[in-house]
Amino acid sequence: METQSYKNHIRYYPPHHFVYYPIIMIFLAFSVYFSCTTEDQLIWTFISAIFVVLFCLAFMLRQHYALTLQNRIVRLELRYRYFSITGKRLEDFEYQLNDDQLFALRFAPDEELPSLTERTLNENLSGKAIKKAIINWKGDFDRV
Repeated sequence: METQSYKNHIRYYPPHHFVYYPIIMIFLAFSVYFSCTTEDQLIWTFISAIFVVLFCLAFMLRQHYALTLQNRIVRLELRYRYFSITGKRLEDFEYQLNDDQLFALRFAPDEELPSLTERTLNENLSGKAIKKAIINWKGDFDRV
């Protein structure tokens, strides 16, 4: 398995990203073309609207369910890891960190997590800055 880093941590789901979306986009392009070039303009405009809705709905549902669950799991994992490493509860100051910061901290290995968390609290680092500050990236290969 390839070592994960800031540059390659984004993950794609091939059936969704490279099959479903391209097919919907092709159908949408054809329906827009036919709505502009045929006499049945109204029906093709309606069909185009349906493809736009299908595209948006698939994207929103796929992202929403997976990310909501993933966010809860990441928070729990981070709380557990922080407590295991330091003996202190992350919940005591977790409210001072935004989601972007918390989710970026998950890539920090155990030896970097406490100091990077402290630095994030003191300097209010962004998620992007946290990810770039990680020296030994801890890959998260089970993400959705």
